[in-house]
Amino acid sequence: MAYHPFRDFWLKGVAVTIAVLLWLTVAGEPVVERGLEVPLEFENMPANIGIAGDLPDSVSVRVRGSARVVRRLVEEEIVAVLDLGGERPGRRLFDMFAGRVEVPSGIEVTSVVPATLTLTLERHGVPRTVPIVPDIEGQPAAGLTVGRITTDPPSVAVSGPETALADLREALTEPVSIAGVTRNVETEVTVGIADPTLRLVEPVSARVLVELVPAPVERTLLDVPIEHDSERSVRVVLEPPQVTVGVRGPRDSMREVEATMVRASVDVTGLAAGRYTLPVAVESAGDDVRITHIDPPAVQVSVR
Repeated sequence: MAYHPFRDFWLKGVAVTIAVLLWLTVAGEPVVERGLEVPLEFENMPANIGIAGDLPDSVSVRVRGSARVVRRLVEEEIVAVLDLGGERPGRRLFDMFAGRVEVPSGIEVTSVVPATLTLTLERHGVPRTVPIVPDIEGQPAAGLTVGRITTDPPSVAVSGPETALADLREALTEPVSIAGVTRNVETEVTVGIADPTLRLVEPVSARVLVELVPAPVERTLLDVPIEHDSERSVRVVLEPPQVTVGVRGPRDSMREVEATMVRASVDVTGLAAGRYTLPVAVESAGDDVRITHIDPPAVQVSVR
């Protein structure tokens, strides 16, 4: 069949014209650059290997292209991918320009920061069981304080790189607020690990019970006499002969606390004649009453 170069000539002319116009449009656009924070993804992570240390969430990328294409670009269209398939434990370097930043057609990557990414890969250690420590926020209503805190379950199993597992001391919970409350707080919260390289062997939620008890009361006992044990042949003079004692304990016990319920003393056993500065020791008659301060904490003692 003979070839006729002028057959459908007008259609060919229209096609050429459109192509020329498109070329002129693109060629006439300015070339611009734009910086983006690009998410970092990890592919084909070996089942028995984890990344130790802080994990970067993203890299800074600059791209170049025609103004029309670059301005329409959204961050979701660009991603940095590290393929960890076949990698072994140890310190590994990844050149981010080696095709690891994926961009749409017509876009050129001009820079990546960091240009080289360093990762330390470690084998997963034997899962560890650590206690769950609730995150308690706020203070209860006046007159109350936090008593016993319990969690169910009390502990959780965690897996991950050996080094991070060795440093792990506890698992945390979502915050449990007790701000202004007047009764015990019981709630169910999610359990997690602060270190992003570690994970729970199984997702766990814990029931946290925060018990509230009456807050201790503080009182100040004035003019508590200072006692001393000495031989009859020795004269002991104390300056001052009395101290002020701060005590703290349950409200019921503190209602009747008096200066006679504490004993202040100095030890002058075996001291020769002379002048000394000796500490004052204070004991409480009640097991639930605690000494908070002694003023003055030491006195001048003259032994004659």
